[in-house]
Amino acid sequence: MRRLFSTRVLFLTLLVFLVPAASRAQVSVGVSVRVGPPPLPVYEQPPCPVEGYMWTPGYWAYGDEGYYWVPGVWVAPPRVGVLWTPGYWGWNEGVYVFHAGYWGPHIGFYGGVNYGFGYGGVGFVGGEWRGERFAYNTAVVNVNRTVIHNTYINNTVIVNNRTVNRTSFNGGPGGIGARPTRGEMSASRERHMQPTAMQVSHQHSAGSNRANFASDNHGRPATAAMGRVDAREGKQQARIANGARSGQLTPRETGRLENREANINREVRNDRAANGGKLTPQERAQVNHQQNNASRTSIHIGKWWSVARKKRFFFVTCGRATAS
Repeated sequence: MRRLFSTRVLFLTLLVFLVPAASRAQVSVGVSVRVGPPPLPVYEQPPCPVEGYMWTPGYWAYGDEGYYWVPGVWVAPPRVGVLWTPGYWGWNEGVYVFHAGYWGPHIGFYGGVNYGFGYGGVGFVGGEWRGERFAYNTAVVNVNRTVIHNTYINNTVIVNNRTVNRTSFNGGPGGIGARPTRGEMSASRERHMQPTAMQVSHQHSAGSNRANFASDNHGRPATAAMGRVDAREGKQQARIANGARSGQLTPRETGRLENREANINREVRNDRAANGGKLTPQERAQVNHQQNNASRTSIHIGKWWSVARKKRFFFVTCGRATAS
């Protein structure tokens, strides 16, 4: 099964790079497995740390060693006016397929899954954009109103169900029977934006922590939600992504830095597995040292490329292209 999964992931990864950049945000690329995800865990939402941040619900992702929980987290949207449509698992011809989440002007279909905190299965009632600012509905989301003042209360959106449906997938045996509404179908045809670099980093970090795997936590992750994405790792992933996109990092350099980050994450995962999901002070210091080295390397490469590009421009404009 792992060989089949790896082959499928490789194919889908190649597909992403073959799709033109302009239309790539319209393509939802996921993975498919034959075993359904566990039920959604019950957890409390941490308070919003910064005005303008938006809640992205936790979900079950899938890796080489099975399902692992990606904690719900507050993140900065990629721009003003967009909303987050969560990803979801859907049954399709004998397998469970993950439909990736995306940013867009309207909320699309997310399988009818009740993620809570404004995501009750259809749409989002946890807040709304009012001009350049996002207003939070404190009837359903946790906001510290002594820090964040752009709030309102709308209790009419609360649905009091005695039975809370924690099913985490749509369709198939035991799944949610929801189907897209006309509005959700219309939203699916809008131009979408992919998860931000911080969101991608957040999922990578979750997959490196053995305590998040359902095989270890039996569907009850110790950290089901977080106030922020791990800032250190997120900045490094964003730096690599920006360097690759701008041309400051070659594909080989990008791959080398990504491999270094993967090795650090693997080491963290192994250390956590050996210590009950935690790192010792010595291990944490070693990880920080490795991250410092990785950060200095990516910054050095970026500066070197920037200087080289300026020199090339100087030589070309002076008629000495051979020196470039």
